[in-house]
Order: sequence, then structure tokens, then C-alpha cells
Amino acid sequence: MDSLRHNDQMKREVWLPAFPERIVSLVPSQTEYLCAIGIGGRLVGRTQFCIHPAEELKKVVRIGGTKKLQLDKIRALQPDLIIGNKEENEQSQIEALAADFPVWMSDIHQPEDALSMMHDLGSIVNCETKAEALIAEIRGGLASIQEKKARFEGIRVLYAIWKSPWMFAGQHTFISSMLELAGFSNVCPGERYPELNEDEFIALKADLILLSSEPYPFSFGHIRELEAKVRDSRILLVNGEMFSWYGSRMTEFPAYLDNLFAQIHKKTP
Repeated sequence: MDSLRHNDQMKREVWLPAFPERIVSLVPSQTEYLCAIGIGGRLVGRTQFCIHPAEELKKVVRIGGTKKLQLDKIRALQPDLIIGNKEENEQSQIEALAADFPVWMSDIHQPEDALSMMHDLGSIVNCETKAEALIAEIRGGLASIQEKKARFEGIRVLYAIWKSPWMFAGQHTFISSMLELAGFSNVCPGERYPELNEDEFIALKADLILLSSEPYPFSFGHIRELEAKVRDSRILLVNGEMFSWYGSRMTEFPAYLDNLFAQIHKKTP
């Protein structure tokens, strides 16, 4: 089988088959993207969190969680391409797989990184036309967000991803870049996903605290719990997939922000 040399987003040199036919995807948003460009039928393995599109993924073997991969199950699938992500997957497990199989890794912090990933994977799996059409659609959506950026400017936000301990999306994360793209100001101190106790994050006096639907399943009960303690911030639930899923899901982000704007400005009874 002919192999081609590629560089992934971690600047690793990877030799991949010219036409991958047995693909294992280790990242939910990238799994969704692969299906969106028409190669769902070539997926042989996916994580338990790869749930979209549900019908297309029903028969694809589950190979554990993003950070707890079942390596023996992956090896049994004999993939000719494994697709992972630096932040989503554990380095030791990726290195173990890379010793036996071609592994292409993404590393995404900004929307442009996501578009680059989409371009590269579209080329790798020989679906350039569909990939470029999707990228063009997303670029148009991002431009429309920029045109409406003033509506969220000046709003200081915290984006919660976990409870017990409380964890927030910090600087230089994809979530933070999407918040900033929309016009929000992320007031979370530090990088990546810092832990803050209640006194620390309440003291930041964010205008808005966004409770993400994932990875922690925040609910309206958590809003009521926080409202009893926080006087300076409004608290809302948000769809975590919209802020953290890089790939085809980004086509839905402009409309989601329109709805979020309406929600923020909806008068409370």
C-alpha cells in the first residue's frame, strides 16, 4: 500500500496510507466532522463520547473514553489511520498506539487551527471538495459573528466546565477563543482550565457565569444553587458543544449566538 508523508498539528511527521479505509477517531468533534464530509462508512472505531451523528455511528465500535482508551480493542480493529487531539487524549496512550499504527494529531486553540485541521483531514481522506465547502461556510459564519461582535463587547464572563472542584475555561483555550470571537471578555485568570474556589470566582464579579452542558452536566438546579451565593453575576446554562466542538459543529455557532443574545436580554420575571 502506498504511503504519503504528512505533518500533523503537533509538527510530527506521519506516514499515512494514500487512501485510509479503517479509521479510528478519538475525538467527538472530529468524528462528527468526518461524517459531515462523507466518510462515516470508513470509521471502524470511536470513543463512547463520539455520539453525533447518532444513526451513522450506531455500528461503529466503541473503544473507551477519550482519556481512557481501550488499546487492545483498538489494536484488534487494525486501523490504517488513528485521529486524536493533544488536549483530548492522553500522551502515553497516543505514544503506545503510534508505535504500531499511523496516528495523526490535532492541536487546536483558535478557530483558524480548527479550519486547518479540517483542511488537512479533508486532504488525508481524499474528501477535499466537501471539506473546502464546509470550511467556506464556516468562514462566512465567523465573518458574520465579527460583524455583530459589539453586542457582547464589555460583557465579562466566566465559563464553568466542572464542579467539585469548580473549574473554568482559562486563557489560550479553544473555548476562550470562541468567547472572545463573539465579543465577550473572559475574566478567568490563568491558562487552560484552572480550579477556583467559590470565594475566588465570586470575587471576579463576572457579569455572566456560563455553566456548560459538558463535560460536567450542569442543570437549572446548579443555577439556583449559585444564585443564592452570587449577587453580581447572571448565571446561564449553555450548550458546551457549541463552544468546544471544533469542526462541522462550528456551522451552528452564529445562530446559537443569536439565540444566546436574545436569552441574555430576555427580561426575567
